[in-house]
Formats: sequence, structure tokens, C-alpha cells
Amino acid sequence: MEKHILQPRFKDAQHFKDFWSKGNGKQLLEFSGAEVNFNNFEQFSPYYYHVDDLGDQVVKDIYLTKKFNEASREIETYIRNGISEHKDLPESVKNFFAQTQHIPDWLDYNLLKNGAELCMRSNLDSLISLRDYCLIGGYDYAYLNKPLIATEALKKGAVKRLSETLDFWVNVTRYDALEVHKKGYEFAIKTRLIHSYARLSIKKHYKNWDTENWGEPINSWDMMATYIGFSLVFMHSLHKLGNTFSAEEEKGLFHLWKYVGYLLGIPENLLPDDKKQATQYFYLWTSIQPPSDKDSVLLAHSLLNESLENPLLKYKFQRKNLRYLHICCTWFLLDDDVCKRLQIPEVSNRNVFPKTKWMINKVYDKLVSRDARIRKGNKDQMKVLNDYHNIIDNSNFH
Repeated sequence: MEKHILQPRFKDAQHFKDFWSKGNGKQLLEFSGAEVNFNNFEQFSPYYYHVDDLGDQVVKDIYLTKKFNEASREIETYIRNGISEHKDLPESVKNFFAQTQHIPDWLDYNLLKNGAELCMRSNLDSLISLRDYCLIGGYDYAYLNKPLIATEALKKGAVKRLSETLDFWVNVTRYDALEVHKKGYEFAIKTRLIHSYARLSIKKHYKNWDTENWGEPINSWDMMATYIGFSLVFMHSLHKLGNTFSAEEEKGLFHLWKYVGYLLGIPENLLPDDKKQATQYFYLWTSIQPPSDKDSVLLAHSLLNESLENPLLKYKFQRKNLRYLHICCTWFLLDDDVCKRLQIPEVSNRNVFPKTKWMINKVYDKLVSRDARIRKGNKDQMKVLNDYHNIIDNSNFH
């Protein structure tokens, strides 16, 4: 197998320098207190060509030897009930579930609870952060998007894609969700195998895959960056929207995503414990990513226009207004250079809604108890998820 040697090839590029000297990267450095350099680049860079062999082998042994629905039902049985009663299983399946059902020594259930509570307590700000900072900001990294393009995510449509992301995020961030056989654990395992299935499909069918530049499809280093999006970038977004969090909640959020990453097969040494470490890891990874390309712009606009396509709101003016609010939040949360590269439309009075939200959060934080906010946040997030489920179930979104 050909061995690729990776360099921090964009470290002198203008987009990289601007991001870390005056853009969102500069904000992350101030937010985290991290000091960054390239001393550890060679420790991380091999993971650009590293994949989840355990998950891939399960897909080869189960999904690629049976009908898809039959294979899915079989895996579902193992997820929910374990594998002890099943004899003559492929070795790959035994190894896979031995790893995912092994509780690592570092796991702290109280920290998981704190992390879940922060996600719920932040209510709809959590969903704004995921959509208007984490997801759309991720589209600025051209190579990171290549698996989405290769698997024709644009044809599937943003409503379906957003629904799947929301389904995953909500289900892994509830109380006790990540215990073995529970719903969050199930979502993590299924997502891991979807990644493996997609990777094997890309390698088989997408002949133009540029491994040297793009890395292996859905490689471990890109996975690390994606999950830093769910922890560091997500937390930074909440902070920008006027939310506060305790040291325990902050530690809990990173712990939660470290365990989700572990279940997803990301090597443990790529999973940061805190915002300082996450920023240092993210800095190294961004040095191998070029800025937005035409695919990035298509993905960003597909997400922006999701509000217009989504029948959640009955009237056209409501959908246009929702799109406007998401555009305002995107300009507020992402730096101007990223927004311009992604060709986010210019809109008038774009800071009014996010700054109003910031002020309301400051007041709400003082007036409403933490427990009441957790309960309300959980209820509101579940309602949004159920609304999306109803749309997908009762429509032609395939």
C-alpha cells in the first residue's frame, strides 16, 4: 500500500493565517487560552490516512453478504441485546462489540450527565449553534466535504440531512443515553457503521478519489475535527450567543463527546479533554484544509434554503423569515471571510436578532433555575426532533 507523507501544506496560505489571526480561529484561541504551534503535527498527521478497520470489517462481513434491510435488523439485534446468545458470529462482529461494550477506565458518568445537561439547558441555542456555526462553518473546509459530495448528499437534500444530524445529536445528549444498549449508544454504533459503509462504497465506486490530498474517505483525523465541532465549536457558539456554563458543564461536554468519539471508533489519543487541547488539535488539522470551493458553496446554500423547502412552517413568508434569521445567525457566529467564501447572502439589520438573543439569554440565565431550563430545553428540542420526524415520515423526502 502506498504510504503518504503529509505536510501542513496550507500553514502559509492567507485563509489559514487570517482565520487564526483575525477570524474565528483567533476567537477560539482567546476563548480557550490555547497556545498553538506545529510541534505535534507528525503525531497527528498519519491519522489522515487511518480508518476504522473494525467497523469496515463488520460491514464487509454482514452488510455486503446480505440484503441491506436484513443486515440492519441483525446488527440492531446485537446492539440492543448483545451478542452472547449468538453463536458462529464472524470474528469481526465479536471484536467490534467487545470494543464498543467495553467501558473505558476514564469514563465518568457524572461528567456525561453534566455534558448532557448543558446540551439540553441551552435549548434552541444548541440547535442554532449546530446549524449556523458547526455545520455551515464546516463546509468552509473543502477536503472535509468530499465524502458528502461523493455520496451525493446534495441529491438527498438538506431537510433529510439536517433531520439525520438532529436525530443523532439529540439522542446521544440525553440522560443515560450512552449506556450500552440504550438509544444514544445505538445511534453511535449505527452512525459508525454508516461511515464504514459509505467509506467502502466511495473506495469501490468513486474512481476519482484523491487519497493523497483528501486523505482516506471519512478518515480518523477528519472525524476528530468533526467531533471538535460538536464540543469546542459548539461551546464557543453558545458563548457568543450569551450562554454561560460552569467548569463542570464544560468538562462534561468534552467528556460526553470523547465517549461518543470512542464509540464511533475514533482513536482515543485524538479525542481532546478540554477546550485548550481541542483548539491545539484543531489548529493542526486546519493546516491541511484549503478554503471553500464550489462544492462548499453548494452545500452551504442547500442548508440555507432548507428553511424554504421544509414544510414545518405553513406559510411562505414564515419560511422566508426563518431563512433570514438563520442567515443573521450565520453572519454573527462565523467570521466575515468564511461567510464571503461560502457566499452567504448579505441581509439588512443582521445583528439585531442575535444580539437580542444574547440579551435575553443574560436575563433568562438570572431569572430561571438551571433545572427548569434543562426540563424546558429537553422538551423543546424533542419537539423540534419530532416535527422533523413527522416531515420525513409523511413526505417524499427519501
